[in-house]
Amino acid sequence: MVRFLCLAFLTASLIPAQSARTKSHGDTKKKPAAVRTSAKSGNAPATAARKPVAREAAGSAARAAGKAKGQAAAVSSTTARPGSQSLAPRASRTAPVSRRRRTYSPWSTPTYADSTLGDAFEGEDPVVRRAAVEALGPYNGSVVVADPFTGRILAMVNQKLARAGAYQPCSTIKLVAAVAGLHEGIIDRETRLRLTRRESMDLTEALARSNNKFFFDIGEKLGFDRIYHYARLFGLGEKAGLDIDGESAGLLPEWKPKEVPCGMMTSFGEAISITPLQLTALVSAIANGGSLYWLQHPRSPEEAERMVPRLKRRIELAARIEDLLPGMMGAVDYGTARRAAFDPSTPIFGKTGTCTDSRTHLGWFSSFNDVGGRKLVVTVLLTGGAPVNGPVASGIAGQVYKALAEQQYLAERKTYSPAALITETSR
Repeated sequence: MVRFLCLAFLTASLIPAQSARTKSHGDTKKKPAAVRTSAKSGNAPATAARKPVAREAAGSAARAAGKAKGQAAAVSSTTARPGSQSLAPRASRTAPVSRRRRTYSPWSTPTYADSTLGDAFEGEDPVVRRAAVEALGPYNGSVVVADPFTGRILAMVNQKLARAGAYQPCSTIKLVAAVAGLHEGIIDRETRLRLTRRESMDLTEALARSNNKFFFDIGEKLGFDRIYHYARLFGLGEKAGLDIDGESAGLLPEWKPKEVPCGMMTSFGEAISITPLQLTALVSAIANGGSLYWLQHPRSPEEAERMVPRLKRRIELAARIEDLLPGMMGAVDYGTARRAAFDPSTPIFGKTGTCTDSRTHLGWFSSFNDVGGRKLVVTVLLTGGAPVNGPVASGIAGQVYKALAEQQYLAERKTYSPAALITETSR
């Protein structure tokens, strides 16, 4: 009995303690729910519950700020140390490199070159040769100086180009077109052709300003057969030199090219190719009044002394040739060849040409001066890119005339023997 009572007493004392422990565990589990409920209601217990979270967030922010500050300090100290590599990007202190702008050129021929390489000039006039070389300077081209009364070549710079460089004549072909138009009665020196509704022009101004529309209309009225006849008469399509090695005859088509209008042949020289020697012979015939001489290039001073002028043929168009002179002088006075002028008392007659061959851009100028009846023909051909044109070529010829005038090269006129009238038409 006593044992039973003791067991009952122990049981009674243990049950409340277990209940208290169970209650304590249940309250611990229910506290987060109580916090959430208090947070919704805004009571003080919720505020007390958020304090540890706020303290934790503040601590995280402080730690992040401290870390960032430490990194900044490391960067600052690294930048301050000479020779150390910065962790942060720095602005470049190097001045920007200026790059030369490249321009596209459709031509492969260089504008500048040594144009005297390979020349054999022992038989040339040293005074004229020096003037021509200095005038041409660094340009890639050729200068030919000849006596129009004998056909002697006094200087030929870049002989390979002068002999074999057959190119489109550009506007220099207008000299042939003008003579043809005059002789065929299509125009006279005073005829004014209408170019636009409000503009018309005569031959003198058309030559001086190298008007394309004027000579296009002449070519269309001439037709191919007459263009061919007069071009051949002035030596196109045949060699201009007598026994000059490596000379080209150029190109003068015997049949009209289907794709080329006649007007383009007489305004731009399309479908035609000429050499500087051929243009020199042509302008020489204009300068002397109609005598087409064979050009001769002496190989030595002795050969130059023995040289006898050879007349290829006589062009019986003296009156028509005379009508060209005002326009050729106008080109130098106020037209496309103004750069050739250097002294108002020294008249220069010339014609420029600017166009594009399939290989290169071209600048032509062929001319003659007149000093007391003594004359020299100067022909310039420039090849290359955009800096090349007829006006630039005329400036080079002007420098040749100026240099020779300063040395009074034409002060005394040389007399020629009757042998100058020897004709050799069989060549």
